[in-house]
Amino acid sequence: MNQNHSIKVDLDKQTDITKKQNRIRLNTSVESVRYLLHQGLAFRGNDESEDSKNKGNFQELVQTLANQNEDVRKVVLQNAPQNCKWVCPDIQKDLVSYFAKITLDYILEEIGGDVFSLLIDEASDVSDKEQMAVVLRYVDKLGLILERLVGVVHVSETSAMCLKSALEKLLAKIGLSFKQVRGQCYDGASNMRGEFNGLKAKILEENKSAYYVHCFAHQLQLVIVAISKKNEDIADFFYMISLLFNVVGASCKRKDMIRESNRENVKKSISSGRISTGTGLNQDQSLQRAGDTRWGSHYRTLSSLIQLFPSIVSVLNYVAKEGKKDSKKSEARGLLSYFGTFDFVFYLHMMFHILGSANTLSHALQQKDQDILNAMSCVKSTRNDLQQLRDDGWESLLEKLPQRPWRDVFQQ
Repeated sequence: MNQNHSIKVDLDKQTDITKKQNRIRLNTSVESVRYLLHQGLAFRGNDESEDSKNKGNFQELVQTLANQNEDVRKVVLQNAPQNCKWVCPDIQKDLVSYFAKITLDYILEEIGGDVFSLLIDEASDVSDKEQMAVVLRYVDKLGLILERLVGVVHVSETSAMCLKSALEKLLAKIGLSFKQVRGQCYDGASNMRGEFNGLKAKILEENKSAYYVHCFAHQLQLVIVAISKKNEDIADFFYMISLLFNVVGASCKRKDMIRESNRENVKKSISSGRISTGTGLNQDQSLQRAGDTRWGSHYRTLSSLIQLFPSIVSVLNYVAKEGKKDSKKSEARGLLSYFGTFDFVFYLHMMFHILGSANTLSHALQQKDQDILNAMSCVKSTRNDLQQLRDDGWESLLEKLPQRPWRDVFQQ
């Protein structure tokens, strides 16, 4: 009797084949999850049925890997057993959890039981659930300053006690404690930085070395917003800018008209020699809408407004004459009237200069390798620049404005 053809040997061969096929399926799913996590892409699709032409990033990536490798194609998706495909949502979640655990273990190894700083912010997601993001800032073994996200925790409310409780549970879960905290950095909300009942005060009660630092870049944004809102003329100026977006920025047709008009102006300027050509110069531009929470975006808005001003005026003239809605026509005429005033031109160039200085400072303060001494030096330099504008910069500012009788009136 030939033992090589016994039932036991045949069963062992089938078992080895099954193990190999399962390993191929698992490796394919693992590599797909690794890629999607690295790129920060969504996993699931709207329709993952067999007849769907787009089953989502995960299954489509598995199919792509199968198309590139014959051994993979033979054992995955349609060619896999119904109960062993390794692509179901639960499998995807398990693999993501394993990668998260591996990443977190690596972060804890980098910290090595040493001290760190906390960076925390909370916001509601699309399902209106409050989520608290926790980031650790620390120095690794090579002396590099790193910032790593270690968790996003759901909180039932945003009170200081609730945030502290959720944070304490998260740190205990990953093997850290408040005793290792040497710094706290939050936004300016009262539940975060409150002197007596804020989150920073609650943590300071347990660890006196957990110093609180309000983000300099965020403070800069708050100062600009507060000062701008207190000045009625500047507040009106930015209101008219927002109205401009409602008139010319809400229509794709009008946006295209601005771009086409700007192209024609650029061609004429190049032909007349007023502007030069070169790599990266004279690119297509569009009017950029300012963000509600980032006043640094207002600088980009004013920059695009200055560069596209002739094109914007031509579009406003078109809307004022050919617009289909009377309300838009009235708004366009009002904008044209305001844009022709000295106040608008003056505020435009003044705020462009001020926001430009603040924008440079904001980028400097957000550099990862920034230290406190250099940050204070940047703040002092920007403050001196703005003070110089207040003391001696009006003449240079007025020289940028059109030569009109308004200049003499202003100087009086």
